[in-house]
Amino acid sequence: MAQRQKIKKLNIEKIKADFPILKTKVNGKRLVYLDNTATSQKPKAVIDALIDYYQNYNANIHRGVHTLSEKASAKYENVRVKVAKFINAKNPEEIVFTRGTTESLNLVAHSWGLSNLEAGDEVVTTEMEHHSNFVPWQQLAKKQKAVFKVAKIDKHGHLDLDNFDSLVTKKTKIVAVARCSNVLGTVNDVRAIAKIIRQKAHAKAIFVVDGAQAVPHLPTDVQDWDCDFLAFSAHKMLGPTGVGVLYGKKELLDKLQPHHFGGGMVQKVEHQETTWKETPWKFEAGTVNIADVIAFGKSIDYLEKLGMKNVSKHTRSLVEYAVSKLSKIKGMKIYGPTDIATRTAVVSFNVECIHPHDLSTILDHEGIAIRGGHHCAQPLMNALGINSCARASFYIYNTKEDVDALVKGIVKAKKIFDKGKAVVI
Repeated sequence: MAQRQKIKKLNIEKIKADFPILKTKVNGKRLVYLDNTATSQKPKAVIDALIDYYQNYNANIHRGVHTLSEKASAKYENVRVKVAKFINAKNPEEIVFTRGTTESLNLVAHSWGLSNLEAGDEVVTTEMEHHSNFVPWQQLAKKQKAVFKVAKIDKHGHLDLDNFDSLVTKKTKIVAVARCSNVLGTVNDVRAIAKIIRQKAHAKAIFVVDGAQAVPHLPTDVQDWDCDFLAFSAHKMLGPTGVGVLYGKKELLDKLQPHHFGGGMVQKVEHQETTWKETPWKFEAGTVNIADVIAFGKSIDYLEKLGMKNVSKHTRSLVEYAVSKLSKIKGMKIYGPTDIATRTAVVSFNVECIHPHDLSTILDHEGIAIRGGHHCAQPLMNALGINSCARASFYIYNTKEDVDALVKGIVKAKKIFDKGKAVVI
């Protein structure tokens, strides 16, 4: 099992001091950053790693034999080792660096899907998925003339496992499910899902997990989950933007054809034929995002030092506190599981008679950053019977005082709208 640190209370004030942006004033107010589901803030160690690369050993990797290239190559590959350990992959060769979760999922849809999915086969996903784990499979199914099935959620925001079970058959070739919903915060039981797939689906069926919201917050163990592929992004877990990870079982990655071609991923090129490098390098064509991958290693170091169980305990305590406080506001509708143990660091809600965009604007005037909209989850919005909602999401540097500021800001917004006054910001 990965991440075996002892449970301890995080020193939040010490953590906050590591994040320069938290000293920022927004509209003259203290920044209360509650949009971590979209992207997290970066500690100074990550920022310094970017500067260090560009100032001291900027060079392309894997091709040069000079000192700078060899140093950059070693640091880049060391991050692959760190990522493998962080998610308990069997070896670093199961880690492919991409530009983000979206590209990782599209890589599987293109490279595995086009070669293995046939007319009449089935693809199963859920109505709680982010568009990045919905649209690629939908479009793949249309292109291959496969059947696209969408499992439902229950009234509490959990995946309806009975409905999911009924959709998986011997014709099922792909199952794609988020470990955590980016709207509801629901934590799906991926082990139970994997068990259903292995018992009922086609022998070649793959289980793809969108880990974008899970890996930053919860201990991750791909071997325990028995998933075939896992996708996640650095920028949601203290790292830079533009870096994603695709984990894949080595035997599957070895069989996949790359979908980007160019320098760095070839073994030999002749007039009529080209052979690829081994996994994972055959998937990393061109000049990769060297600096940001190296800086991503520092974010993993930071989270490892805190301990992912401690991260999870802290953010869940904030969700529990937020739900208890928000639920007391008249006209408040909170979405997602009521059992805090089955959700992660997200609270989505609507306030009666206030559009989420208006609420977000008023809160921004108070220095509070949340997200309003459909959150790239329109099938879920339809299932909930709404067009959009507000979303507050928490991370390691957030406190109960941040929740109190959010509640105070919402109460202020209600007073403005209850009086029917125009909002001038």
